Amino acid sequence: MFEAERRSLVPYGGRFDGFHAVPASVSKTCLVRFDNNKYSVQASDVGRPVEVRAYAERIELRQDGRIVGEHCRSFGRDKAVFDPWHYVPVLARKPGALRNGAPFKDWVLPSGLERVRRKLTGADDGDRQMVAILTTVLSDGLPAVEAACNEALLENVHSAVVILNILARRRETVVPITIMTPDALRLQHEPVADCARYDSLRRAV
Repeated sequence: MFEAERRSLVPYGGRFDGFHAVPASVSKTCLVRFDNNKYSVQASDVGRPVEVRAYAERIELRQDGRIVGEHCRSFGRDKAVFDPWHYVPVLARKPGALRNGAPFKDWVLPSGLERVRRKLTGADDGDRQMVAILTTVLSDGLPAVEAACNEALLENVHSAVVILNILARRRETVVPITIMTPDALRLQHEPVADCARYDSLRRAV
């Protein structure tokens, strides 16, 4: 029957988007439970419901239609699957978690960031400096921060102040909006800079 009806079948050129969707809540530790396992979402989404889309090979977590977490699906039990970047905003309040927190164990950073991290380990405020650098990834992007780290390392420096300064200099300057001056507001007699007028006032005094 399939061969008999092949000519009348409508071809399907896209990917089959098959998933099982269920609602879920986000815990205070940024985790969503599904099928006996937990998956992380962005810290800003704590306390709000999400939709879990379970595909054959991955878990997709959506909130108001936008993706707030995506992980390879785990088929074990009682496992917590973390994305360390989801927890970076939390580090601003608890920088020490960068060394001891579960989401950051075995975290593989790009080479430049990892070298800076190792060099800051011995500093008294090394964790806080590293958190300041990692936080800029959320606004400037990972490639830009990695490039800034490499530039600083070439100069044999690794402090957060230097790296953040490099990032600030590399940001594109915003072109100010040109405001057209109406004819009614244009000066008929533009002022002329004349320092001699000031000298004459001094002599008058």
